[in-house]
Amino acid sequence: VYLYGTLCTARDMAHLQMRERVESGKQLPEQMKGGAIFHAGPVMIKDAENNWQLHVIGPTTSIRMEPHAEFVGSLGVKLIIGKGGMSTDSLQAFRQYKQAYLQAAPGCAVVLATGIKKVKAVHWLENGMPEAMWVLEAQRFGPFIVTMDCHGNSRYDVVKKQAREIAEKVMAEKNSG
Repeated sequence: VYLYGTLCTARDMAHLQMRERVESGKQLPEQMKGGAIFHAGPVMIKDAENNWQLHVIGPTTSIRMEPHAEFVGSLGVKLIIGKGGMSTDSLQAFRQYKQAYLQAAPGCAVVLATGIKKVKAVHWLENGMPEAMWVLEAQRFGPFIVTMDCHGNSRYDVVKKQAREIAEKVMAEKNSG
């Protein structure tokens, strides 16, 4: 899967700040409905005109954002991008809110950066560069693999099941010989 259009980065602190704003009745700085959140901490540099330019952007481990699954779904976010997958609460939210999880290949931060054409905005920079919410304009951003979907399918669960079956077979063969 390749993405085009606007997406936001959000790690631990951005998720907490989004929750705090919504719970206190304040508007979010960006429209999240129909959007995508990338669990990433980009490295930005300022150019000669003092504009932010993306240097690299790689995924961070998504399971840390598991406590926010229901909240993010309720915002209308349709795609979550990260690494390592998420768990039961997220799968349930994906079903309820018709979302999907896209796996970004770790170690491809430079390649992924080529799919971002513009830094549109930054919010909560006081949290530090990786924990800020970066609003990015994507053009052929990816590649990503759909690994969790709105039907309750999880590629991570399938791989774990297959690995257990293989391990059990190997152990049975070892013990019978």
